[in-house]
Amino acid sequence: MTAIKKKQTKQSEDSSQIAYQGIRRMIYAKELVAGQKIAYRDLAEKLDLSPTPIIQALKRLELLGFVSHETNRGFYMTPFSLKEVEEIYEMRELIEPSLVAATVQNIDKKGLADLKRALEAHLSAERDFYLKDRLFKNREFHLVLAGLSRKETQIRILRNLFDILFLKYSDLPRSSLVATDQEHQEIFDAVSLRSMDRAQTVLKNHVTNVKVQVLTSVRKMLAEQERSEF
Repeated sequence: MTAIKKKQTKQSEDSSQIAYQGIRRMIYAKELVAGQKIAYRDLAEKLDLSPTPIIQALKRLELLGFVSHETNRGFYMTPFSLKEVEEIYEMRELIEPSLVAATVQNIDKKGLADLKRALEAHLSAERDFYLKDRLFKNREFHLVLAGLSRKETQIRILRNLFDILFLKYSDLPRSSLVATDQEHQEIFDAVSLRSMDRAQTVLKNHVTNVKVQVLTSVRKMLAEQERSEF
């Protein structure tokens, strides 16, 4: 490959990454919402890019579940799905307890210190049910915990699940602040004591509790929306 072609390829990859990150920020800011048709030419103008990297980024987001494509109709943000939310939590129930077993086996002083910092960051976050900073710190605690397992493939899958929850469903009602704080502390304590069974049990129960509370709140919210339409 000539130097010119290498440079062109690098520029194309950079533009695609810029487009991808730009669209993610728009999803996070709710400038793109569930079910919305995506005018990729408008995105190109807004992000000051050509249509090609925008389309490449949209195809990447399609693989991750944020975007769908219909022949002759274009790109759409995937619609809100209670089933998707339920499946995400079911996957977390399977993956996270499995990873924490490896975390307990692998953790060292540095890893424990990293996990403690993630716990303290979450505990010190603003006490608000819908504040995104708190959701970010919650996600980071779970991802640091999972990352210490060193099982990269499962960590990537878990990170994608959190991406969907964080970007697409960040406005959903959340679980009890007090319960979440206490359960995170119990998870940390079990890991620090290298109690594998305890860590798995507490983490599994924590994810299940969050799932039940979130799904109950969402079903109630959807029922209220249906009643308001009549």
